[in-house]
Amino acid sequence: MLRIASIGECMIELSETAEAAGGSGGMTRTFGGDTLNTAIYLARSLGAAEAAVHYVTALGDDPFSAEMLAAWQREGLDTGQVLRLPGKLPGLYIIRTDAAGERTFHYWRSAAAARELLGDGRPEALAAGLKGFDLIYLSGITLGILDAESRKRLFALLAELKRGGSRIAFDTNYRPRLWRDRAEAQEAVTRALQLADLALPTFDDEVALFADRAPEATAARLHALGVEEVVVKCGAEPCLISQGGRPPARVAGETVARPVDTTAAGDSFNGAYLAARLAGAEATTAARAGHRLAARVIATKGAIIPA
Repeated sequence: MLRIASIGECMIELSETAEAAGGSGGMTRTFGGDTLNTAIYLARSLGAAEAAVHYVTALGDDPFSAEMLAAWQREGLDTGQVLRLPGKLPGLYIIRTDAAGERTFHYWRSAAAARELLGDGRPEALAAGLKGFDLIYLSGITLGILDAESRKRLFALLAELKRGGSRIAFDTNYRPRLWRDRAEAQEAVTRALQLADLALPTFDDEVALFADRAPEATAARLHALGVEEVVVKCGAEPCLISQGGRPPARVAGETVARPVDTTAAGDSFNGAYLAARLAGAEATTAARAGHRLAARVIATKGAIIPA
């Protein structure tokens, strides 16, 4: 059985109801996070008989954290590597949607439990718990929520796991608000890429962070850092697949006439792509699987579509 770990943060999500736009204050509550979305789609795509997908994060000992754990377990995720911190809480964000359907996000995450995942003594426990895993997945958001010392511990952990035979997959997922400045983000993302075997960046992020002029430039830069397999997601345009020693390939996705919600489009693509590759599919076949799932996701409201 494959063993996979996705490392990151999940937050409480509050979304204003239609009535709330007039000031009534109605909200619906769920939860969300980029690495969690990918973990769920990975688990669904592979199935419990083929893989154990672990979600690795830190939560509090509050009722909301308990609800998250129960929901993840219903999705088939293994939560044995979730750290519970007494007195801490998950992060929170609110989504507001204007009359034109545009969404804005407001975050309360500075004291979130997930920021303490790599505290003193915890990397050793994680190294033991994740030893021998087939794949470790993380994103730029995973990096961005950690302080500089915790990021160093994370990189040391990834290097140790890689030496033990684990493959590392990384999505840049650049969110400027998580970083002191662009230079800090560039340094951390570059270090993560130097450890990665497989990268799944979105081209818009690479333009914002590294000023890349084309997806091919992104692939060349990542190969120069040592990444073997690069998949550059390009929104509604075909993605670019570049593997060392092979000509790059463009793979088109399915056309969605009326996208409803683009939340988790990239996360779901990553989940389906990684699942297909782990199951032995060629990269182009895996990209088509990623596009198919992403097309279903953006045609439905919310990050996680019904199973």
